[in-house]
Amino acid sequence: MNTWADLQTTPDAQMAVLDDDVEAARFTRWKAGADGRRLGESSLRIGGMHCVACASTIEHALEGVVGVTAVRVSAAGQCATVSWDVELTRPSALVQAIEQAGYSATPDTVAGARALRLKESRDALWRLFVASFCAMQVMMLATPSYVSTSGELAPDLKQLLDWGAWLLTLPVMIFSAAPFLTGAWRSMKHRRIGMDVPAALGMLVAFIASSGATFDPGGVFGHEVYFDSLTMFISFLLGGRYLEMRARHHAERSLEDTVGRMPEVALRENLDGSVASVSVLRLQRGDIVRVPVGGAFCADGVLTQGQTRADESLLTGESAPVEKTVGDEVVAGSLNLAAPVAMRVEHLGADTRYEAIVAMMRDARTQRPMSVNESDRWAAPFLWAILVLAAVAAAVWSVIDPSRAVWVAVSVLIVTCPCALSLAAPSAMLSAAMAMAKHGLLLRRIEAIEGLAGMQTLFVDKTGTLTEARTQRATMIRTGHDDRWTDDAVRRQAASLAAWSTHPLAKVLAQEPARAGMAWHRLIETPGQGIEGHASDGSIWRLGRASPSVPVAANDGDDAETWLIHNGRPVACFRFTETLRPGAVEAVRTLGQDGVKVVLLSGDSAERVSRVSRLLGLADGQGGMAPQDKLAAVKAAQSRGEHVAMLGDGINDAPVLAQADTSIAMGEGAQIARSQADGVLVTNDLQDVVRARALARRTLRVVRQNFIWAASYNAACVPLALMGWLPPWAAGLGMATSSLLVVLNSLRLAR
Repeated sequence: MNTWADLQTTPDAQMAVLDDDVEAARFTRWKAGADGRRLGESSLRIGGMHCVACASTIEHALEGVVGVTAVRVSAAGQCATVSWDVELTRPSALVQAIEQAGYSATPDTVAGARALRLKESRDALWRLFVASFCAMQVMMLATPSYVSTSGELAPDLKQLLDWGAWLLTLPVMIFSAAPFLTGAWRSMKHRRIGMDVPAALGMLVAFIASSGATFDPGGVFGHEVYFDSLTMFISFLLGGRYLEMRARHHAERSLEDTVGRMPEVALRENLDGSVASVSVLRLQRGDIVRVPVGGAFCADGVLTQGQTRADESLLTGESAPVEKTVGDEVVAGSLNLAAPVAMRVEHLGADTRYEAIVAMMRDARTQRPMSVNESDRWAAPFLWAILVLAAVAAAVWSVIDPSRAVWVAVSVLIVTCPCALSLAAPSAMLSAAMAMAKHGLLLRRIEAIEGLAGMQTLFVDKTGTLTEARTQRATMIRTGHDDRWTDDAVRRQAASLAAWSTHPLAKVLAQEPARAGMAWHRLIETPGQGIEGHASDGSIWRLGRASPSVPVAANDGDDAETWLIHNGRPVACFRFTETLRPGAVEAVRTLGQDGVKVVLLSGDSAERVSRVSRLLGLADGQGGMAPQDKLAAVKAAQSRGEHVAMLGDGINDAPVLAQADTSIAMGEGAQIARSQADGVLVTNDLQDVVRARALARRTLRVVRQNFIWAASYNAACVPLALMGWLPPWAAGLGMATSSLLVVLNSLRLAR
């Protein structure tokens, strides 16, 4: 079956694949808009971007497409996320709009990204080769002018050498410098000013002035030529961008090796027992799929044949393989390590945990933190200031020494190009987000990095967050309310109802081996209270907290408990031995030593909350809290001026996660909790929160280092250029080196 990579040379086929809803699902999520319209949210990789102005140009081009409702473009991430109305436009129109703006675009898939990187790398290498080769030849032709004494080099010979240098400079300007010139033209065409404008203007001024001096040595441009400095400058600038691109590509490949596990083709069993290779996008729920050894599971499902071990490290953070037998759940993206098996497909595409992880990574790449928005605001005024400064320098030097006026203006334009400043924050933020993703914390909003670094108070839920119920069978205590059911029947009833809930205790009950497939009607789950359903005979069953009117048995121990209630009367109490998650005590202690106030909020009884607080060494633990009580506690802390973070997992935590300044949901938590959080802790390891906070603080230090370096470089080199002590080639080398150092400093965060 053809993939996107197979169709790179057939534009019509590309467009056909883009507009096929099934194939588009590789890079598009489908959702409903506020007015009920069906919307697509497509993720695209962009080629040819170099600065914030490029992102603005692409955003402007996409916003002009009829049907586009929202656009986010990241220059650092080289990608775009576009929301569009399926009734008004198609993905091909988005790609065409980007290409008409002068950039290349491809679906944000592993194959598409690799093809785009290959083309980008090949083009950049050729441009660098042409510029460097020609620069060496131009320098060879310029050498006699440097080494000869006054009058030693005949004028006609010098002019011949200048003509040769001009010819060798032409391919550099036409081919190698094309990205800068076209980038500047795009910016000016859209009435924007980008980072390419000063560099392109410097190139054009130097080339025009040198060309005038070549063909009319006695004219207005004088007799000095700058072809050697011009070609060297372009070579250094391309070299810096090439190294920067290689570093970015390395980081992208590293991330793809982590998440690019989903196969494109699956082995589906037909009704007659034969096997056919089909696209994973054409699988349906209930299909039986064979997975060979070393292959990846293509969907979430249940093992129906065979026994194996699965590598689920991407989804759980657990590096040890997990034993899988018939009836066990398997997750998309995990690897089959031991033996060929067959599985029944249960969840596909966007419903799988794997796709949820990929979606969050895509979102994080296109997020723009506050520090980036701040830098965007002063970028345009700064660039205009550069142009004014260069013009003033040229005017002053035209009085002091007219022969050096152009040379000085070009140096000022080149040395002050703020590429390093524009990359200072986004490169660091993106590297940190990718590093967190590889180590268990997936960010939905990249602003969470700043929030993690600055959090002062961390509110934490108890059950499912700090504690976990042991996988052993829950202890059941009968109340004697009704003896018509046996103990096994009561367990089956509770397990059947618990299977509809995501509460951690319900998950333990739902693991009962003899769970009955009972049909429930009018199911209602109330956050903090439990789940209720109507049986086929009209009776009402509820699993959860006992109501105040229900007489309950005393629980003097430390066990968590939930009640099964039939028509308002308790049938049984299930008690669970809860243990703290591994590393919870160390994580809380480390956060406290780091100046973070940790507060335990729980709907459980005050006695059990106090016990857990003592084990954790917390002075502040509040039990018996309803969702609105937790929300009030967070709002109260915010009203005191504290930067509040929340760590939770349940449905009752969703409002608090949405209210907190920074929020993290547990990977095992409810979907609504994960959707409201800024990040998801897929490993469920609290130590990863500690590590993420340390990385976030380190990220902000790196951002400051980048800003200081970029500002110091400009502060030191601008005076040198204004005084005529910095030739254009040295200015180009300095600018390229400055940008490269910023990127390399940021990439340290991804280690």
